[in-house]
Amino acid sequence: MLLSQKFRSFGRKTCRLDDWVSAPYLRRDFVVDVLPKKAELTICALGFYELFVNGKKITKGHLSPYIVNSDQVLPYDTYDVTDLLVVGENVLGFILGNGMQNGFGGFIWDFDKTAFLSAPKLAFALELITGDKKTVIEADENLIGHPSPIIFDDLRYGEKYDANQEIASWNLPGCDLSDWMPSIHRSTNRGEAMFCDARPIVATQEIKAVSVTPVDDGYLYDFGVNLVGLTRLSIKGKKGQHIVIDHDELIEDGRLYRKSIMFDRPHLAHLNPYVQRTEYTCRGEGVETYIPHFTYYGFRYAFITGVEANEATPELLTAVVMNTSLGDRGDFSCSNEIINKLQEMTRRSTLGNFQHFPNDCPHREKNGWTADAALSAEQTLLNFEPEDNYLMWEKCIVRAMNEAGALPGIVPTGGWGFHWGNGPAWDSVLIYLPYFCAVLRDDLRVAEVAKEAMIRYFRYLTTRFDERGLLEIGLGDWCTPNPEHTTPLIFTDSTIAYDLANKAAYLYDRMEMPEEAAYCRRFAKKMKVAIRMHLLEDTNTMRFINGYQSAPAMAIYYGLCDNEEEKEKALAVLLDEIHKQDDHMSVGVLGGRVIFRVLCESGYEDLAVKMITRLDPPSYGVMIADGLTTLAENVRQPYGSCNHHFWGDISALFIEYFAGIRPNPDLKNAANIDIRPVFPSELCHAKAYHKATSGCVSVAWQRGGETVELDLTYPTGASGFVIAPNGYTVNGKDCVPAASGKFIFSRK
Repeated sequence: MLLSQKFRSFGRKTCRLDDWVSAPYLRRDFVVDVLPKKAELTICALGFYELFVNGKKITKGHLSPYIVNSDQVLPYDTYDVTDLLVVGENVLGFILGNGMQNGFGGFIWDFDKTAFLSAPKLAFALELITGDKKTVIEADENLIGHPSPIIFDDLRYGEKYDANQEIASWNLPGCDLSDWMPSIHRSTNRGEAMFCDARPIVATQEIKAVSVTPVDDGYLYDFGVNLVGLTRLSIKGKKGQHIVIDHDELIEDGRLYRKSIMFDRPHLAHLNPYVQRTEYTCRGEGVETYIPHFTYYGFRYAFITGVEANEATPELLTAVVMNTSLGDRGDFSCSNEIINKLQEMTRRSTLGNFQHFPNDCPHREKNGWTADAALSAEQTLLNFEPEDNYLMWEKCIVRAMNEAGALPGIVPTGGWGFHWGNGPAWDSVLIYLPYFCAVLRDDLRVAEVAKEAMIRYFRYLTTRFDERGLLEIGLGDWCTPNPEHTTPLIFTDSTIAYDLANKAAYLYDRMEMPEEAAYCRRFAKKMKVAIRMHLLEDTNTMRFINGYQSAPAMAIYYGLCDNEEEKEKALAVLLDEIHKQDDHMSVGVLGGRVIFRVLCESGYEDLAVKMITRLDPPSYGVMIADGLTTLAENVRQPYGSCNHHFWGDISALFIEYFAGIRPNPDLKNAANIDIRPVFPSELCHAKAYHKATSGCVSVAWQRGGETVELDLTYPTGASGFVIAPNGYTVNGKDCVPAASGKFIFSRK
């Protein structure tokens, strides 16, 4: 079905933060003489929409349809409304929110000056099939509008609602339409119309406050965990009673902290009160319930003013957790409670920041930072079911590529992020998403979307080589806890580009594109030669560049060492650097994704556990010691945002190494699974499961003296091996065929 070429919206000006304007009610009345055999509605809203048919809300999810640059993608949804129509008068009702189409709260990233900036827009077509007759009802001159009670809405700043402006029958037949106005015709945006097959954002949990504390002129609600979603207000208030609810993830001296959820810039201080704020004006008629329509927040605490002491009950505010509807695919637990909490924090951070696509944080930015998603892709696929949303986002990623073949650091963008915030480590999302979907799910849909863009990207990188054939673009080992230990950008960029070329070659092989695969292998070969020639400082010790922790870890993990002897030398450099830091991690997010894998692969799983779980900084454990319930932006104070997911690969480490579940070990078939655990001495037992393409595999092991007993539930359609770690045998051998049952690991 083609979208209508007439985009219309109720007249609404582009906003500044101090402009209080109304979201529009829109309605299209029509008459049905005979109930249709089929009625299908196709809707494209630029911004967000809520949809009603004869008063019934049927919107597929929160913040529908999607978040895009509308000059690149025009997302649309379809609904079967056959059973909702009646003979006689019918009404299609819509409320439109600003979303990214009028993203004035994103001015730091230039969303307030994008070429596509405008009031929200709406296009729809309702097809009625009756016998051999088809009638199409569109957004035409009969679409009319009226201000709604939503008098301010912004994705990042919040929403303001005046219940006194509600029209009870606004989306029903028989409404008084005397003061409604015709909609205004708008030009069509340039994006490609695209069905939004991403899973929707839904409410997944409700949480009551664990405490309510009087503070100054209001009340502080603590919901116990750092979450993403909204607060639902339920109050029997007085007419005109004005309520303000501010949301934050931290408190200081009993008051909202604010600094971690906004940019600490003096010239923006006047905007601070807007951040994550809900305002509600009561109509004074019984119990009123309200939850914002077109935003979401990251918070643990809510501070409410405008209510009396008798109204400030635990029932006044309920936290509604919201995220993309990603089904569970795996999990992990063990005898170490710090590791269990880190697994829980990783899952909570991953889900909370998955609003249509992976975001970097749910409050300050809400941007699709590319490296964040790339670094988290493997653990997300092991824990959840993100493929459909990766597919939709990859369509946006490839369309964000500029003519030169460069990618921005955030997607969507209106142009920001090409001159700062990108580079191979960030651009890796283009290839890592399809790669891990292919490896872990045998799903090549994302790769098919990216296949032309990938080769364009490598050709672009050749134009950015320096005279030595190395790369130094954009961002590198971000968030290194000791900045003086940061591995140089020229090493991380060149190494990641080498890895990307190898992964792209694999994808092209899977898609039967031999010329492209050969091109990527030549690129990788040249990249490796250049790295070893110019950045390998000492071939006797295999010390790369400055040798800080990320450099040897990345060199080993990504294959810059040619043989086992070289790996051992590079490992010695890594261990020396770790010990120099008193066995603390001193890596940014790029080194952080690989360092613990390298240690576990090399028989140093005890050191990995020590570094992860220690309660002094820098570490993961310090977040728990400081009471955090989601992963922070940094592994030591100041934490920055306290809800990031780009440190979350430890969850993949737990599932793949501590439990040993290794899907697709030979990179040929995701249905096959090896069981290859390591047994850190700190752990007495561990268990995990993962729903592979061949079925659910579950592992549970228990230590007993010098042996470890492992119970395995293994899919009947899979094949693979149970492999003993160094120093152990399994059932008396180095490896045995995998099957459901018990396996005994004994020390040699």
